[in-house]
Amino acid sequence: MSSKFSQPGDDDVAAAQANETAADDKSRNAFDRGVVWCARGAAWLVFIAMVISVFEVLMRYGFNSPTSWVHESVVMLVAVSFAIGGPAAMAGNHHIRVRVLYDNAGPRLKLWLDRFNDLVTLGFCLGMSYAAFMMFWDASHNPLGEWSLERSGTSWNPPFPALVKGIIMASLVLMSVQALIHSVQSLRAKQAPPTSPTSTEGSV
Repeated sequence: MSSKFSQPGDDDVAAAQANETAADDKSRNAFDRGVVWCARGAAWLVFIAMVISVFEVLMRYGFNSPTSWVHESVVMLVAVSFAIGGPAAMAGNHHIRVRVLYDNAGPRLKLWLDRFNDLVTLGFCLGMSYAAFMMFWDASHNPLGEWSLERSGTSWNPPFPALVKGIIMASLVLMSVQALIHSVQSLRAKQAPPTSPTSTEGSV
């Protein structure tokens, strides 16, 4: 008799977890899944910001030795996490939208609505990417066109303003690539994945 026994219901639990994972995955392609994976790592930036904020409180009120770098670092980390949130929401199909027309449309109309939405999103992201590039160029070059990162102007004076603007530009370029891939998929008659009932959506 074998001494190894499996607990009853293990297969059912594993199957339920697999189904739950599949239901939560709203990514339309492998590129989006890669974006979601990277965004989960970047989410730790908020935790780091919290840790160094606690450090600042201890240093300021416990040892009467405030830091000169925590505040600007926290602002930078949170700004970067917010910028990365755009591609992450787009990759996971979790952005807020009004669905009163979409939910009442038939499959064919839904496909055309997906195509319209993806093309408009692509145009918007391309326009915003150009604006972000101009913003980052001004923050990374002096009037003579030489490389010179914009700094905060404080006693620590880090180049965080230029770096944050660079991250914003990179996020918008990433969203443009996502929108392009989504547009190609919808034009090939691949409908966007359904949004789960528990997600946050606008309504009319």
